[in-house]
Amino acid sequence: MAATIGPILDDLLALRDQGVLDQVVVVDAASADGTAALAATHGAQVLQQAELLPEFGPVLGKGDAMWRALSVLTGDVVCFLDADSGAFGPHFCCGLVGPLVCGERPMATLQYVKGFYRRPFSAGGVQSPDGGGRVTELCARPLLARFYPELRVVAQPLAGEMAGRRSLLERLPFCTGYGVEVGLLIDAWAEVGLTGLGQCDLDVRVNAHQPLAALGPMADEVLAVVCSRLARDGRLAEAPAVIERPALASLPEAA
Repeated sequence: MAATIGPILDDLLALRDQGVLDQVVVVDAASADGTAALAATHGAQVLQQAELLPEFGPVLGKGDAMWRALSVLTGDVVCFLDADSGAFGPHFCCGLVGPLVCGERPMATLQYVKGFYRRPFSAGGVQSPDGGGRVTELCARPLLARFYPELRVVAQPLAGEMAGRRSLLERLPFCTGYGVEVGLLIDAWAEVGLTGLGQCDLDVRVNAHQPLAALGPMADEVLAVVCSRLARDGRLAEAPAVIERPALASLPEAA
């Protein structure tokens, strides 16, 4: 993330200085590329994921890091952003948070906002305007259309860019790995209904593409999380084991 985090923080910290944001936190995974030092130099609050809620043992993936980060975030509205994106801008944050604080719907109704965007795809030095997001198009969206048809309207169910009210996020479990986004989407919909969800066009997101060999395990995680929700709802007799962290609001210290 060292190659991309500097410009991202410049935009977010400018929003903080203008009073749009209260807190900008970088959760680092003991990265060896200087990400943590660079983020601290820019003025962000930098936390090591392994030091957050250490009683839950080793950090088991992206979703686990997000869940632990939520425990130290202070705002009533929380925005999660991936830090490996090019073509970033302040609209990434403002577009997600804005509908929750000044949208047309009553504030008590809208609870959770997902980003969506075009995903250019580069191969052999040639860039196509679309074609990225292969796990989204080949796995996540067909699964949701088949088993959760209400959610077929969500353009980017696996988008790492999202914002939600703390009061909702603390009631949701977080799957520990790559399936966290689809798990949160299904659980948020189950909690607040389609009228509680929103999405925002963030234009384009540019990031490095995973090799094809890495996409199979990612798709398998997404499938496992969807199956776990189907089993929980009594629609599937058995589902693969999915490791997830409990809703923060359910922890004893939250009582």
